[in-house]
Amino acid sequence: MKSWTALQLAQHLDAELIGSEELQIGSVGTLERARPDQVSFLSNPKLKHLLTDCQAGLLLLRAEDKAMWPGAALLVADPYVAFAKLAQLLDSTPPAALGIHPTAQIDAGATLGKGVSVGPYAVISAGAVIGDDVEVGAHTFIGEAARLGAGCRIWPNVSIYHRVELGSNCIVHSGAVLGADGFGFANERGRWLKIPQVGTVLIGDDCEIGAQTCIDRGAIENTVIGNNVIIDNLCQIAHNVRIGDHTAIAGSTTIAGSAIIGRYCIIGGAAVINGHIEICDGAQISGMAMLMKPVTEKGVYTSGIPATTNAEWRKNTARLRKIDQLYQRVKDLEQQLADSKTTDKQA
Repeated sequence: MKSWTALQLAQHLDAELIGSEELQIGSVGTLERARPDQVSFLSNPKLKHLLTDCQAGLLLLRAEDKAMWPGAALLVADPYVAFAKLAQLLDSTPPAALGIHPTAQIDAGATLGKGVSVGPYAVISAGAVIGDDVEVGAHTFIGEAARLGAGCRIWPNVSIYHRVELGSNCIVHSGAVLGADGFGFANERGRWLKIPQVGTVLIGDDCEIGAQTCIDRGAIENTVIGNNVIIDNLCQIAHNVRIGDHTAIAGSTTIAGSAIIGRYCIIGGAAVINGHIEICDGAQISGMAMLMKPVTEKGVYTSGIPATTNAEWRKNTARLRKIDQLYQRVKDLEQQLADSKTTDKQA
């Protein structure tokens, strides 16, 4: 494992170094369990009590917090962002593939850039264009005329259908399916007729697609994912959805067909978004929220009900069933009060 000096890490972050320039750091660690050859960070002041027993060799701190820590430190504006950058630099994750495995099936009509790696039993179809330094994991399928930009990492058992396009430096995790048919059918007297899905999926640069996530191809036009969009595991993105740049979507979220999600949105886990609606830039959707109408103003939107004891839930549910009766009683009482005031005035 390669190690870096504290000075090299400081230069990488353009940070102020306190302590020895020659200190060797090889990996990242938590405040509770970091070793002397690891770097950790403090971004939440509520965790400062952990510094007492922290064994990290190097700590990422804001300048105003440096008095809390007697050891070596890098002073940065945002310790968590700095930690992410150093975690990338010190990353020990192995490649998805290394070299071209002899069992890989690469069509003669496919185009591979420089430094491409293809794992065991992977399939690259005719007309596919694979950019420089792409890694294609074992048992992955790349369909006809698909295009992968430079630096993409495709983990094992991914299915990328025909004509799907990824920008540069994308990561797609195992089991993801990009470009399967959207759910398009017409009903003729009770019998479902399939509508061929002839669009595709266009994914921008620097995106990450989680394990077992499905992004359907467009029915006629395309499903479009912007730049630097991050999508967690087990999400369903239906046909013709459009997602703006830098949006983050947590696990098990379902987005129905033709929904438009703005830029810089944050969508919590297990959210459900209705089809053919638009969510404006910067909206934040809480986990388990169900959106049935457009969101036109930036803000936080919530509809999920937090867990409670079973006894309390049963009591509240029983009362909820009577809400229509209660509403009608209140309405009747308001009318009686209005009638009484009218009678008093007349008298």
